[in-house]
Amino acid sequence: MALPLTRRRFTIREFEQMVQAGIFTEDDRLELIAGEIVEMTPIGRRHAACVVRLTHLLMRSFGSDAQVSVQNPLQLDEENQPQPDLMLLVPRVDFYAAGHPRPADVLLLVEVAESSREVDRTVKLPLYARYAIAEVWLVDLEGGTLTVAREPGAEGYRFLRSLGRGERLSPLAFPDRSLAVADILG
Repeated sequence: MALPLTRRRFTIREFEQMVQAGIFTEDDRLELIAGEIVEMTPIGRRHAACVVRLTHLLMRSFGSDAQVSVQNPLQLDEENQPQPDLMLLVPRVDFYAAGHPRPADVLLLVEVAESSREVDRTVKLPLYARYAIAEVWLVDLEGGTLTVAREPGAEGYRFLRSLGRGERLSPLAFPDRSLAVADILG
C-alpha cells in the first residue's frame, strides 16, 4: 500500500530566507504558488520579444498614469507570489520599494504564453480571479490570440473574450485608450 506524500508548504518569508541563504538565487526562475516553489518555464525568443514590445506599448500608452512592472513579484497572500510577465500598477512614489504590489495595486495583469498556455489558463488565471485581479490579458503566441479576463470571482473570471489580430482593446482602468491586438502579438 502506497503512503500518500506529505508536502511541505512554504510562506513568502521562508522563500525569501532561502534566497538570502543562497539556496536559491535571484536569477533562479521560481514562483511561490499555493505554498509550493514552482520552476517557471524558460523564456523563448518570441516570448521575450512580446514582453519587450508590450513594455514599450504600455509605457507609451499608460506610463504617465500607471507604473509598468515587468516580470516582478505580486504578493497575493503569504503563500502565493507569482511573477506575471507585466502589470500596470497604481502609481506609488516609492515605486513599490516598501513592498511588492498587492492585488488592489494591479490595474492590469498580462501573462504571455509561448509554452506555458495550459499553466496560465488552468493555474494562474483562477489564482488571479480568486484574489480579485480586475483584469488579466493572456497573450497566446502559439494561437495568435489575446484573451481578456474580467469580472473575477471565487470560481474564476465570469467574462472571457478571445480577440484576434484585427481587433483593438482597452484596459478597464483606461477605457479611452486602446491598443491593437496585432501590435501586441507582433
